[in-house]
Amino acid sequence: MTGALLEVENLKGYYRGAFGIVHGVDGVTLSLESGEVVGLAGESGCGKSTLAELVSGSPPRNLYYEGGKIVVDGFEIYKIDPEILRKEVKCKRMSYVPQASMESLNPVKKIRKFLLDVMYERTGEKPREEEIIRMAAEHFKKLGLEPWVLDRYPFELSGGMKQRVVIGISTLWNPKLLIVDEPTSALDVVSQKRMIRALMDLKEEGIIKSILFISHDISTLRQICDRCVVMYAGKIVETGSMEDIISSPLHPYTQGLISSIVSYEPGRRRRGRYIKSIPGEHPDLRNPPPGCRFHPRCPYAMETCKSEEPPVIFSEKGKREVSCWLYSRGGK
Repeated sequence: MTGALLEVENLKGYYRGAFGIVHGVDGVTLSLESGEVVGLAGESGCGKSTLAELVSGSPPRNLYYEGGKIVVDGFEIYKIDPEILRKEVKCKRMSYVPQASMESLNPVKKIRKFLLDVMYERTGEKPREEEIIRMAAEHFKKLGLEPWVLDRYPFELSGGMKQRVVIGISTLWNPKLLIVDEPTSALDVVSQKRMIRALMDLKEEGIIKSILFISHDISTLRQICDRCVVMYAGKIVETGSMEDIISSPLHPYTQGLISSIVSYEPGRRRRGRYIKSIPGEHPDLRNPPPGCRFHPRCPYAMETCKSEEPPVIFSEKGKREVSCWLYSRGGK
């Protein structure tokens, strides 16, 4: 570890519209060190993608940055000039590959032309086409893409190839931090494995230093991540090493998440670890429940949980964090 590439402190981001105010991210604090691959896990609607959009510095129209701090490689992105964000932070220090990113390619432009447009948008200068295309062809090979891909339209490529093209363009400027949101969700098993291998190759070759990998699939995160952050209803409930999260989850929500995974590990049934579901439904974040947001679904809920927000409890020399009253009052 050589220092934090990403620091998020008490971040709040809300959706505002005719539907009301949705507390998508509500007081999130996390960090990502240089050299780390961190997984961000949780069920759909928990705030994973919202957090990534806020960190990218360009949230969608109805998502508003409400407060807190985001620092990317020393740049506090909501305090700096937009031009500095565009030219010095985006692509150069941080790249964001959103969910369903393969649909971001222009269907009526060849990959070559789309890449040149991206280059012009980033720098504001007309790119030197021959040099850029040569550099892109060499870079694409590292992702298992042949140079002829640059002369194809998106509809001529498979889903896996389009996904790798987007990641190839996003990492062309060797960003220190790559944020990928559900990059394997629309791919078959073989393409998923190829995608994960491609990301690890980029990291091992020093093209990127760290990855924030967002997924609802714990099994996928286990293949690539060093550490895991678990979100629920706009808040972080637990943080720990990937293996600790899998083998000894602390928060009742994390326990339910892990128990819901189909496993082929020998001996799991002998240890009494059967597939279980989490009762109830995800809360409406227009009116989130008071206290611990998981308490309406929690089998261990106490009266305190219904009215007071749980503190963050640090354990194992700061390597584990859990936000749960059970661990602050001598519970489990």
